[in-house]
Amino acid sequence: MARYHIETYGCTSNRGESREIERRLRDAGHHQVEGPERADVAILNTCTVVEKTERNMLRRAEELADETADLFITGCMALAQGEEFAGAGIDGQVLHWDEVPEAVTNGECPTTTPDAEPILQGVIGILPIARGCMSDCSYCITKQATGKIDSPPIEENVEKARALVHAGAKEIRITGQDTGVYGWDTGERTLHELLERICAIDGDFRVRVGMANPKGVHGIREELANVFAENEELYNFLHAPVQSGSDDVLGDMRRQHQVEEYLEVVETFDSTLEYWTLSTDFIVGFPTETDHDHEQSMSLLRETRPEKLNVTRFSKRPGTDAAEMKGLGGTIKKERSKAMSDLKLDIVGEAYEEMVGEVREDVLVVEEGTADSVKCRDGAYRQIIVQNADDHGIEIGDFVDLEIIGQNTVYAFGEPL
Repeated sequence: MARYHIETYGCTSNRGESREIERRLRDAGHHQVEGPERADVAILNTCTVVEKTERNMLRRAEELADETADLFITGCMALAQGEEFAGAGIDGQVLHWDEVPEAVTNGECPTTTPDAEPILQGVIGILPIARGCMSDCSYCITKQATGKIDSPPIEENVEKARALVHAGAKEIRITGQDTGVYGWDTGERTLHELLERICAIDGDFRVRVGMANPKGVHGIREELANVFAENEELYNFLHAPVQSGSDDVLGDMRRQHQVEEYLEVVETFDSTLEYWTLSTDFIVGFPTETDHDHEQSMSLLRETRPEKLNVTRFSKRPGTDAAEMKGLGGTIKKERSKAMSDLKLDIVGEAYEEMVGEVREDVLVVEEGTADSVKCRDGAYRQIIVQNADDHGIEIGDFVDLEIIGQNTVYAFGEPL
């Protein structure tokens, strides 16, 4: 698990977001440390009240980037002026606060406790559908805590989802170490069946499927894509972490898939869904990654163009096989991380730029933003910000039609129709 250091600046809202980040990281088995020099990861929750504050944020971000292997920047300045950090040459990833816990995992599966129960946070319901996975990745310590996949019956998960909807959930987030292998322990691949049953629950809600490794998805890719196409309750969103564009590195990582299988998953969803979001992860600087391997990853990123991407520099986890490998230097990892992160921003920015001028119907308002704004998700789970929400009479949980009037690289701005 990762050792993290978090710093928070600004208002009560920022402090609340940091507390939630800490809770999720703690629940996933990560450990907080005092001081960035002891941490694998630094998290900077920023403020942007005045120009002096902005300068302080940039200076502190630069210091943290030099002191830790990975820096994640969130908060008001990060989301409103994220380009300032890139312009200052700061080697850090700008993320929305609820993306930070996932990004900290170093490519590992998220951890679910044995007695994990559904949670309702505002209008967002969190539904863990299983515990464990079927992988044996050489870099991942999570497997030591969770073991093999343990899938409760479909009906049990459906009843939990129904209870969330009846309690007021408008968005159900399906979670697990690897949702794609749900049911493998019973001898069947049943994620698509579970999703179809959940979508049949009475109510007006949306469902987001959490991380599913490419190998698990590959065997049911056609069935799964068809379920997405046939059920408007499902966000057309797939998080399939490829981790590398090199089969050699994937082999050393002991990932169960090869690049071609990942591509076949993407091609199936491309041919089935007109509008969808691909989310994936890359680990850069794995001990055996050569310059050629890194370029293969960059080429795969250019080819598949995911609209959501987590880029993580490899760091050793105690007790894993990869921890025994001779690592690459920090400079190499930083350079490769920066190159991939820069390409990521180009790809994501282009995707959101293409949305400008279009209309998105039945966009779900999921949570409050800064000032009087709200954060919404369209049918492909792309984030849209609506400002002056009170003036438009918009509330959390509403479904609204929006015209996209602008973008800020990692999200769009919408105007109610």
